[in-house]
Amino acid sequence: MSSDPIEGPDGTGRVPAVWGHVPQRNKNFTGRTTLLTELRKRLMEKTTAVLPQAVYGLGGVGKTQLAMEYAYRYAHEYDAVWWVSADQPGLIRAGLASLAPRLGLTVPLDRTEDAVAAVLDALRRGDPYRNWLIVFDNADQPEDLKDLLPQGPGHLLITSRNHRWQGRVETVEVDVFTREESLDFLRRRVPSMNTRGADRLAEQLGDLPLALEQAGALQAESGMAVDEYLELFARNASKVLAENLPSDYPQTVATAWSVSRAEVERQNPLALELLRRCAFFGPEPIRRDIFSNGRFALDKPMRDFLADGILLARATRELGRYALARIDNNTNTLQVHRLIQLLIREELAEAEVDRMQHDVHQILAVADPGSPDDPARWPLYADLYGHIVASGVVHCHDSGSRQLFTNLVRYLYASGAFSAGLAEAEHAIEHWTVDSGEDDRHVLVMRGIKANLLWTTGRFNEAYELRAPTLERMRATLGPGHEETLAVLNGHGADLRARGDFQAARELDEESVRLHREVFAEHPFTFYALNNLAVDYGLTSDYASALALSDQNYKARRVFYGRDDDVQVVLSLAAVAREQRQAGHYLQGRDTAVRAYGLCRELAARGTISELLPWVLRIGRVLSVNRRKAGDFPGALETAQEIYDKYTRIFEPNHPDRLTAGLNLGNAWRAMSRTNEAIERIERTVSRYGETLGENHPFTHGTILNLALVRRQAGNLVEARELLEKALAGLTASLGPGHHYTLTCRTNLAAALSEGGDADVGARMGEEMLGQFRERLGRNHPHTLVCASNLALDLRVVGREPEADELYTDTIERYRKVLGDSHPDVVASVEGARLDFDFEPAAL
Repeated sequence: MSSDPIEGPDGTGRVPAVWGHVPQRNKNFTGRTTLLTELRKRLMEKTTAVLPQAVYGLGGVGKTQLAMEYAYRYAHEYDAVWWVSADQPGLIRAGLASLAPRLGLTVPLDRTEDAVAAVLDALRRGDPYRNWLIVFDNADQPEDLKDLLPQGPGHLLITSRNHRWQGRVETVEVDVFTREESLDFLRRRVPSMNTRGADRLAEQLGDLPLALEQAGALQAESGMAVDEYLELFARNASKVLAENLPSDYPQTVATAWSVSRAEVERQNPLALELLRRCAFFGPEPIRRDIFSNGRFALDKPMRDFLADGILLARATRELGRYALARIDNNTNTLQVHRLIQLLIREELAEAEVDRMQHDVHQILAVADPGSPDDPARWPLYADLYGHIVASGVVHCHDSGSRQLFTNLVRYLYASGAFSAGLAEAEHAIEHWTVDSGEDDRHVLVMRGIKANLLWTTGRFNEAYELRAPTLERMRATLGPGHEETLAVLNGHGADLRARGDFQAARELDEESVRLHREVFAEHPFTFYALNNLAVDYGLTSDYASALALSDQNYKARRVFYGRDDDVQVVLSLAAVAREQRQAGHYLQGRDTAVRAYGLCRELAARGTISELLPWVLRIGRVLSVNRRKAGDFPGALETAQEIYDKYTRIFEPNHPDRLTAGLNLGNAWRAMSRTNEAIERIERTVSRYGETLGENHPFTHGTILNLALVRRQAGNLVEARELLEKALAGLTASLGPGHHYTLTCRTNLAAALSEGGDADVGARMGEEMLGQFRERLGRNHPHTLVCASNLALDLRVVGREPEADELYTDTIERYRKVLGDSHPDVVASVEGARLDFDFEPAAL
C-alpha cells in the first residue's frame, strides 16, 4: 500500500481516510494537462448514477501514469481512493474484497464473493464514504468486469489498452506525447540533453512515453550520448528497447510487444499476418478499405482473408484489444506505432520482409486514386503519401507501383508541394534509371514531371536542359503522338517562352495543338495545349487571336467539366480575363477577373485548394492589373499588396512570379502617385529580372521601361530618356521593331522627348507609332488612344492645330466609348495631360 504523503493543489493537505494500493507517484510526470482537466470535468458531471470513465490507448502511452497522477492530484477531493489491478478477473475480485475491512465491513477473508458483494453495496449506498474513487488498472475485456463495476455517488476510472471500452462507458483516449511534451520530459529526465538531441530522440521513438523513459534512464545512468544511443537503436532496436525497465512500468516496450504478439498469434493468427503487413506502411493512420481492396492485388491465402469482411473485422478488433494498433471507428482507420512496426520488421527473416513489403506495394497500387491533378483526389493522396514513401514503393519494379509513385509526384506538383515533389522525383529517377535504363518509359515520364517542378520553382534553365533531351528520347522511344510525349511537349513551349523565344514557342505549340487534337480531341491535355497557344499569341502581339482561343477554351472546358467552379474552368476564365485586358477590353476584363478570383476564394474557403497555390496568386495578379487598367487604382493597389505578400511566403526573392508581383505592386504605387515607394520596388525588381531571366530577355528590357516611368514621374527626364533608349534597343533586338512591347517603349520615349522640349521629334515618332498601333491593335484599343492623345498634344505644340483638334476630338470620343467619362486616362486626356504605358509581363 502506498504511503506517499498526499497534498492537494489547494495546499490544504487534506488526505483520504482510505488510500490503498496506489502506485508511487511519478516525479517525472510531464504534460497531459488537457487530458487531466477533461477527465476531471467528465467525472464531476452531475448524474443520477456513476459514470465510469475509461482511459484507453496503445501500450506505453502512459494510461496508468495518467490515472496515478489523477489520483494524487485530486486526492484531497476524495474520502476513499482504491487501486485495483484488473489485468486478470481473479485479481479484480481480490482487489475489491481487500477494500471490505477499510470500509468497516465484517466479512470472512475466505469468502471473496461475499466480500465483493458487500463492498459494491457499500459503495452504492455511499456508506461510510460518498466521495470515493476506484481505479481498475489495465482492464482487458469489458466482459471481465461484468457485475464488478461499482455504482453509487463516487467515481470509477478504468485504464485499458482495449478500444472496445468505447462502446461500453465514457472514454478518454491517451495518445503519445506531443513533441513539446517529449522535449519537456527529456529535459527533466536528462538535464544535460540539448533540445536538438531530444528532438531527434523523440522523433525516432515516436514520442512514446515508455520508450522515452527507457531511453532517458539509460542515458542518465550511463552518460550515453544521443548519437550513440541512436546508433545502437538503428542496429538492434529490440535489444535497446528491452533495457532499463522503469520502476513505475510493469514491462519494457520490447517485453510488452513480445507478450502481446504471442497472445495475438494464439488468439487470431490472421491478425498477426495483418499486423506484419502494417509494419511496412507508414506510422500514419491506414484506411481500412485499403486492406479490403487489397484482395484485388494479393494471392491466396491473403486474398481470401482480405475479401472476408468478418475475418478482417475480427483481426482488426484483436489488434485493438492488445493495443498493437490504434483503431479509430470515426475515420475507419487503424494505426500502428513506429516502434511496434520496427520490432515486427526486426523479427522477420529477409525473405519474409521482401514478401510482406511487396504485398504492401501491391495493396497501395490498387489504392491509387488516379487523376492526381483533381483537387477532389488530393485528400486521398495525402492519406497515402506517408505510406507510399515509408513502404519503399519507389524501389518496386512493378508497373502499377511505379505508376502510383508517378501519380504521387504529380499530386505533389499539382497541390503546390514543390520541394517534396522534386525530392521524390529525383529519388525515383535515380533508382529507376539504375534498374531499367534511361529510356524506360517511367524514367522519361518522371523526368518530364521533374522539369515541370523545376520550371514552377523558377529554375527555368535547368528545366530546359532536362526537358529538351527528354522530349527527344520520348519521341524516339514512345513516338511523337504518345500521350506522355505530348505532355512533355506542352511544357517545352513554356521553356522557350522563359528563354524569350516567343515566336519559336508559338510555332511549337501550334504543332502541339494539332497533335493533341489528332490524338485526344476534347481532352484535358488538349485544353492545356490550347491555353499555351493562347499565351503564345499574346506574347507575339496577336491579342485578338489570344482572346478568341481563350474564350473557346473556356467554353469547351465548362462543357467538359460541367461546372463553373471546377479548377480547370476557373483557370480558363482567368485566361479570358487576361486576354480581354490585353485586347483592350479593360472594363470587361476587370469584371471577368473579379469572377475568377472570387471563385478561387470560394474554393479555398471550402478547403478544396490552398489560397497560396501559384496559379491562384497569378489569377489574383491578373485581377490587380485589370483593376488598375480599368481605373480602380486603390483596389488595384490593395490586391497587388495582398498578392505580393503571399508570394513572399512561398517563393524566394528571385522567383519570376514573385518578381512579376513586385513589379505589379510598383506599378500600382506609381498609379497612386506614391513615387518613392514605386521607385524602390521597381528598382529592386529590375536588377533581379536580369539575374533571373537574363539581361537580354524581353521582360528584363520591359521592366526598365517601368523604371523610366517612375524616374520621369519624379522629374528625372534625362535619366528616364536614357533608360527608355536602353529598353528600346533591347526590345528591338529581342522582339523586333513591330512588336507591341517595342511600340509601347517607343511611344513612351516619344513622350519623354516631347516633355523635354523635342516636340518635333516626338510628333514624328508619334505619327509613325499611331499608324502601327492602329494596324496591330485597332483604332479603339486604349494603347492606340494613348498614342493618339499624346500625338494630339505634340501636333498642337508644333503648330499643326487643325490636325491636333481633329485627332483630339476623335480620340476623346473613342476614349469615352471604350472606358467611360470617369476613367483616369480619359480625364487626363481631356485635361491635356501626357499619358504613358507601363509594362506588365504576361504569363509564360
